[in-house]
Amino acid sequence: MKTIGLIGGMSWESTQTYYRLINQGVKARLGGLHSARLVLYSVDFAEIEALQRRGDWAATTQILGEAARSLAAAGADFLVLCTNTMHKVAPQLEQAVDIPLLHIADATVNELHWQGVTRVGLLGTRFTMEQAFYRERLEAQGIEVLIPDAAQRERVHAVIYDELCRGEIRADSKADYLEIVASLAGQGAQGVILGCTEIGLLIHADDTEVPLFDTTAIHAEQAVEAALATKLDFATPYRLT
Repeated sequence: MKTIGLIGGMSWESTQTYYRLINQGVKARLGGLHSARLVLYSVDFAEIEALQRRGDWAATTQILGEAARSLAAAGADFLVLCTNTMHKVAPQLEQAVDIPLLHIADATVNELHWQGVTRVGLLGTRFTMEQAFYRERLEAQGIEVLIPDAAQRERVHAVIYDELCRGEIRADSKADYLEIVASLAGQGAQGVILGCTEIGLLIHADDTEVPLFDTTAIHAEQAVEAALATKLDFATPYRLT
C-alpha cells in the first residue's frame, strides 16, 4: 500500500470526511483491520481564506508548497489536496515536489466519463465557478460546464464560507442549493458537480433526482485506488493502473 499525503484544513470540516472515506475505502478493499497509510498536513484556514480574499495566490502557494514538501519528506508517495478552490495553484505544487498530485478535477472527470456524462452544472466557491483554472480543466477533457447566475453564485459562495466551513448546516441554505441544482438541470445539465469539498455536508444524492457528483467522495475513492494500485499513472487522468 502506498502512503497518501493529504493537504487538509481547508476546511477541517471536509478534511475529516476525507480521512473517514479513505479509511473506509481501504477497509472495504482489503478487509479485516486494514486502514490507510497516510500523512496529513493541516493548515490554518483563516490564513488561507484571508489570502484568497486579497487575491494573494502567491502567498497561498508558499504555504501549500511547504505542506507538500513536508508530506514528501514524511514519506508520502502522492499528494491529495483536500480542496477544490486551491487547485488553482496545483501546477505550482506539482513543481514543488517530486511526487505526483491526484488532481481533484481529473478524478471528477474520470467519474463523469465512466457514467457517460458530458454536460454538468458546477457549484463551488466563486473562485471555482468563475475563474478558468477549474472549468477549463473539465472542458479540456470534453465536459461542458454550466454555472449558476450571478445572484446564485453569491449565495452558494456565502453559504460555503459563512456556514459550511464553520460546521453550520441550515435548512434554508439546503433548500436554496437544491433550487439552484434544479435550475442547472433545467438548463440541460445531466448532473451537478459539488465542486467544493464542504457541499456534500449540506446536500446529498437522495435529496434530488438530479445526479450529484460529490468531489470529496470521488477524490477520496480514487485516492484509495491509487494507493492500492501496482503503480501510479496520473499522466493519463482517465485511468489508475
